[in-house]
Amino acid sequence: MLLLSPIFASALALIIVVFLTLNILKKSSGDEKMKEISLMIQEGARTFLKREYQTVALVVIAIAIIFSIMPYISQNIGEEINIKTAITFIIGATCSALAGYIGMSIATRTNAKTTHAAKKGLTPALQISFSGGAVMGLTVVGLGLLGLFAVYKIVGDNISAINGYAMGASLLALFARSGGGIYTKGADMGADLVGKVEAGIPEDDPRNPAVIADNVGDNVGDIAGMGADLLESYVESIIATIAIGYALFISGQVGKDIIFLPFAIASWGIIASIVGILWVRFAPVNDAQKSLNAGVYIANIVMALGSFFIIKHVGLTYGTYGVMGPFWAMIAGLVTGIIIAGVSEYYSSPHFNPVKRLAESAQSGPAIVVVGGLSIGMISSLVPVVCIAAATILGFKMAGMYGIAIGALGMLSTLGITLAVDSYGPVADNAGGIAEMTQQDASVREVTDQLDSVGNTTAAIGKGFAIGSAAFSALGLITAYIATLSRFAEGRIVLDISDPKILSGLLIGGMIPFVFAALLAGGVGKIANKIIDEVRRQFKEIKGLMEGKAKPDSSLCIDIATKGALASMMGPGLMVILAPVAVGFFLGPLALGGFLVGSLVTGLPLAIQMANSGAALDNAKKYIEEGNFGGKGTLAHKASVVGDTVGDPLKDTMGPSINILVKLMSVISLVLAPLFARFL
Repeated sequence: MLLLSPIFASALALIIVVFLTLNILKKSSGDEKMKEISLMIQEGARTFLKREYQTVALVVIAIAIIFSIMPYISQNIGEEINIKTAITFIIGATCSALAGYIGMSIATRTNAKTTHAAKKGLTPALQISFSGGAVMGLTVVGLGLLGLFAVYKIVGDNISAINGYAMGASLLALFARSGGGIYTKGADMGADLVGKVEAGIPEDDPRNPAVIADNVGDNVGDIAGMGADLLESYVESIIATIAIGYALFISGQVGKDIIFLPFAIASWGIIASIVGILWVRFAPVNDAQKSLNAGVYIANIVMALGSFFIIKHVGLTYGTYGVMGPFWAMIAGLVTGIIIAGVSEYYSSPHFNPVKRLAESAQSGPAIVVVGGLSIGMISSLVPVVCIAAATILGFKMAGMYGIAIGALGMLSTLGITLAVDSYGPVADNAGGIAEMTQQDASVREVTDQLDSVGNTTAAIGKGFAIGSAAFSALGLITAYIATLSRFAEGRIVLDISDPKILSGLLIGGMIPFVFAALLAGGVGKIANKIIDEVRRQFKEIKGLMEGKAKPDSSLCIDIATKGALASMMGPGLMVILAPVAVGFFLGPLALGGFLVGSLVTGLPLAIQMANSGAALDNAKKYIEEGNFGGKGTLAHKASVVGDTVGDPLKDTMGPSINILVKLMSVISLVLAPLFARFL
């Protein structure tokens, strides 16, 4: 039973993080120029996160104060929402921020070390870059589970207080993902449109003053932001399962073991992830993509086998299929995650026909490429949505509402390695940029390009997984919200779409993801415009810059991106916080249920479309840069650069942020369900 202990599993994950970190830090960072660039990226990323966290802290404190004074507003509500909820809310936000900061700090130290290791070949470079990603993956699951278990021990069966932990993690994740996404794509678009399109210089050319800001953005958006995003999904899937299990327990349908079962499954998931990570880290490498995929598959097999014995040992007899009902519901979630990852790989990898055909179409101009990329993203939403729908039906059939929640937990159970594979991508991308900026030998750039190409695919897989898991987590949270309302109403609550208020909620909720995405896109555009002006100014005014005789002032671009991102993230973030509260108060708790369903129904396919469209456009460009259809410098290449520039904010800003939008609104509703239940 030791392996099923959250304390043991979390501690083991964090111990391995320490060993991986020490191993990374003792590796060489290369020559002085490589160290200098790596240090600039580190400082830029730290500065942004520090200012972002300071801004978000004000929102966290304000919400915590509101929770704390609830008992003075209403004694009945104060029994559910009180100082304990405020404390767990702060703990959740802190764990999320800490996980993102640790992962990003190690990733920014790993980039130059990966570049230097690439001089020795593919295997050493993959091992170091993947170790950097593994630090992120294991930190997220280790801190996430440990923090949640500590909260559970402190507040006991106070489900509203436990939900506060999820809300804190979710709130931080929204600002980290949207703020980091606005930063990274504003800088990236500015750098590419002036450097590659106008000046005709390479992507990571050291003469471009926006290149360092772009590399900083990779870390604050795709590592710190993604880590916070998936920590949120991870803990919310556990909490949703606990909340529904608690509702079943107090109704007398099951024993109390149902509350501890999610902790046991999550603990075994960490063990399974560690097995997969060790496989990738130490197994021989012939093909980077196959090595990473093998680690994920091994972890999922170990997870499936272990969960069978865990659920059988607990002996949970709930649902039509008795003891094994929850097991099959969990396996449905696990398999759905694998399928979603496979679909994302098919539609975004240059090894498959969709991206190859998209690259070929670039010969006809940028408009054709953009339309083709949007088409790929749209069609790619078909299989994931159908699979999630099927897994939802299967989960409910196997174990009722509990089956839906445990399906989400199944999908996220091996998050440790899934996030490790995803976080490896930005490290490889930075390593390639450092190789270009320090003019390393062509053989080094060849290795980093291989890693980067694989990293683009793993990033697409990671985003697809994050979006799919978000949908499943949101389903679990919505189910928990309905279960909580039913508990207070002392009878089963049903959402009837013939009710005009519920129908209105559906429509309003369905509109929110589009407004949210539009606000984020506007923020990216504003930053890109300012950076374009700054890069053009430096190219024009700094004598000798284009000849390579002078250095650009990268700090100005970093400052523009930082200020712009922090200013642009507040509006969308506050909208997400206030929208469910307004609907709950003015239209009622049932309309709010419809609102949550509406946001999920539109948000899921929209997020998948954006993520996969952007990834396909990015890899079509890279496929051409490998020498296909004329290679670099051709009209096809220039068209693909424009397509990639359009796709970047889709895949790295709007798409990934929408999944947090759906989850945060769901968990806010769940936390405030006792308050809204008064309006039933």
